[in-house]
Amino acid sequence: MTITRFAPSPSGYLHLGHAYSALFAAAEARAQGGDFLLRIEDIDIGRCRPEFEAAILEDLAWLGLEWPNPVRRQSEHLADHAGALKQLEAMGLLYPCFMSRKQLNETLSAPHLAPGMGPDGPAVTDTDRLISTEEHARRLAAAEPHVLRLRMAKAVAMAGPISWRDVDAGPQQATPEIFGDIVLARKDMPTSYHLAVTVDDALQGITLVTRGQDLFHASHVHRLLQALLGLPIPDYRHHRLLVDETGRRYAKRDRSLTLRSLRDIGRTPADILDMVALAC
Repeated sequence: MTITRFAPSPSGYLHLGHAYSALFAAAEARAQGGDFLLRIEDIDIGRCRPEFEAAILEDLAWLGLEWPNPVRRQSEHLADHAGALKQLEAMGLLYPCFMSRKQLNETLSAPHLAPGMGPDGPAVTDTDRLISTEEHARRLAAAEPHVLRLRMAKAVAMAGPISWRDVDAGPQQATPEIFGDIVLARKDMPTSYHLAVTVDDALQGITLVTRGQDLFHASHVHRLLQALLGLPIPDYRHHRLLVDETGRRYAKRDRSLTLRSLRDIGRTPADILDMVALAC
């Protein structure tokens, strides 16, 4: 049975792009006689707000969407993510990085150190080796703020050749190394998007991950984590991104196009369906 999900972050109000993504996932489940689930990705405690979550539930209900299972809130399941981190640590795949983004940019600006560019920016590797062993030990003993990075080269070698399937694009050979040593946790956020979404999709039994084309490359990383953690492999379908008449993607900054603002000026769910279709 096909199980899909919509997983918004409650850091703002839903806009037309969110509506399309939610409706897309629900339609995929409905076409296969499966289930559509809702997950609230609220691990970013600095930006997420209860009032935004309440608004998300209200907006989705207004659109006519329903989900059979209780809403899964990531913040209530941090132990699941911590367990995955411990598993990766036991495999010798994690290391602490004490360098801030600014320090990394300054250090890696040297021509002989400059990394290649990945989908999320510079694909940095082995950043713990940019400081001395003594300095690393001192900072660790002092419990200085740091992030936990995945030692990508070792992880890729351990996983071996892996692939994943996109419903539209077909079979894909996974190349997570293009991201470099990704961050899997930080002091103010005990897990990362990559780790949390991979673990949660597995625990929720998601069989088809639907999301925007902007997250296509992230699937390479998620497939690697699935291989390392022994998790099931879903199929993926990356839908197009909605844009306005100027070609700009809809975003949370577009307050005039939030579902709440559109509802306030008298738009109906049927109107939203028409607007989404036109924006595609």
